[in-house]
Amino acid sequence: MKKEDLSKLSVEDLVSKIANDAEMLNKTKLAHSISAIENPIQLRKVRRGIARMKTELSKRETRN
Repeated sequence: MKKEDLSKLSVEDLVSKIANDAEMLNKTKLAHSISAIENPIQLRKVRRGIARMKTELSKRETRN
């Protein structure tokens, strides 16, 4: 998700998206540990996306 898209989301949307992506990351990691997934780069993309959302969330919290 791009930086511009993240800035348009509300705080509640960011929190729910972080929770959903974190759950998906955990499931994907488990599937990858059992048998190799088709696209292991997907793990990196999801992990970095979560980090971007957490960064945006912390920016908003420090502004208030």
